[in-house]
Order: sequence, then C-alpha cells, then structure tokens
Amino acid sequence: MINKDLAKKIRHIQIYTKKAVNDILAGEYESVFKGRGMEFDEVREYQPGDEIRTIDWNVTARTGRPYVKRYVEERELTVFFLVDLSASGLFGSVEKMKNEVAAELCALLAFSAIRNNDKVGLIVFTDCIEMFIPPRKGTSHVLRLIRELLCFSPRQSKTDIGAALDYFGRVGKKRCVTFLVSDFISPDFARPLRAMAKRHDLIAVSITDPHELQMPDVGLISLEDAETGERIIMDTSSRQVRQRYAELGLLRRQELAEMFAGFGIGHIPLLTSDDYVQDLVRFFKKRERRFS
Repeated sequence: MINKDLAKKIRHIQIYTKKAVNDILAGEYESVFKGRGMEFDEVREYQPGDEIRTIDWNVTARTGRPYVKRYVEERELTVFFLVDLSASGLFGSVEKMKNEVAAELCALLAFSAIRNNDKVGLIVFTDCIEMFIPPRKGTSHVLRLIRELLCFSPRQSKTDIGAALDYFGRVGKKRCVTFLVSDFISPDFARPLRAMAKRHDLIAVSITDPHELQMPDVGLISLEDAETGERIIMDTSSRQVRQRYAELGLLRRQELAEMFAGFGIGHIPLLTSDDYVQDLVRFFKKRERRFS
C-alpha cells in the first residue's frame, strides 16, 4: 500500500512524463536507439531492383527461379537504469533533491522505452546493490519502477559506482542501452566504466545541484558530507573562498566530461535547477547527428 501523497506524486510524474514523451520526445528516442540490427524475415521471388547480394542461392537452385532474402530491423531493445540513490543525492538547494530528479528522469526515459515496445530494468545502488528489478515491458512495470525509486530508503549511505558496474557486468549478459544516473561522487571507477562501455551502449547522466558549483555569500557555515559525516567550517563571505570553491566544482565537471568522452560514453550533464527534458532533447539531437 502507498499513501495518498505518494500516489498523487506518482500520478503527477506519469502525466507529466507521458505528455513530454508524446509532445517532445516522440521521435527522438526511436531515431537515436535503433535496435540490435537486421533480422531475417522471409524469402520471396526476385523482383527487378532487388540487391543481387540478397539472393538466396539454395532456394534459387531448388526452385529454378531466383529468390531473395528479406530482412527487417530488430527494433526491440532492453534499457537498463543503474541509479545511484546514496546519501549525497539527498541534497537539494532548489525545488528538488538530486535523487528526485534522478527518479523523474528515469520515469521519462522509461515511458519513452515502453512507447517503443522496449523492455526496462532497474538497478539501485549505494556502495552495495540495493535493488534489482529484471527488465520487462508495460506501463504497470514502469509505474512500479517509479514507485520503487520514490519510496526507496537506502541501507547504506556511501557510493561505489565500480561495484555497481561489476555487478551489472554479471547480470547484463546481452548488449543493452544503459543509463548510469549518479552525481559521480565515488571512489575511482574508471576501469569498470571503460570495460562496461565496450559491452553496452552506456550513457552517463551526471546530476549536480547549483550550490555544488557556486556557493552563495551567507557567512560562516558548517558543511557535512552526507556519506561520511565529515564536517568542515566554510567562510562564504570570502570572495577567494567562493572563487576557489567554484573552480574546484568546474574542474570536477570538466574531468568527468573528459573521462566519458575518452571512453566513448554518451554524457547528459544535468543541473537540478534546469529543465531536464530540454537537456535530453539536446543530447538526442547531438547523438543523432553523430551517428547519422
């Protein structure tokens, strides 16, 4: 059973994401994620204009008339969401926390997937695997994923992206479209990330709060690391302190972007204050131009 507030939120996300899919992302998703390739469908008699390379010589020899093989695109995909819902995602200086944006983004992409008859699966992780839901089709399945993401209460607070990728490498046997959704505050994960990018169509979605890039002038403040509990005192009235903070935040974003690009991984950088639908559209259009 779920309470009325949660049911209302799930319904709101369902309505909003379906409208965004139908009005904005209708053709973007399908044009970007093409499917696994061409699948044999049937043989038929040769017609003028058919490619000679498609002639089925065995059938042609048996019948004494030329026949060609016909192929159709194997459209169905499996889409997996690897979602980091550790304690650092419980931070939010604007309307939504990072974990809320992660849940809504997954909902939007999941509805795009099932609209194209694709399967959707979910792995939620912290520094361990917290939840695994095998891929399935259908609206009821997507609504379950949304409910689980919104209701989720982690057992652990820290993050280990490398461990999540290693686990996915064991359960994700077939190549699939994989969205890795995180703020990427985690120990070194370059090696498993590179390995996973070779096996799957991996897309990194990095979620950042504006105050992780720019600290306002609010005097002396106490900052606590949500994952380790470590505390520091920061004098935000100092322009030099604020500038150094902004430089470190920008450097971290640049290093992430360079790592993803170096491994051939698609990257969707999101700010919790921005419209993530438009960020997705920009990514889809950029990816379509790249592969067209």
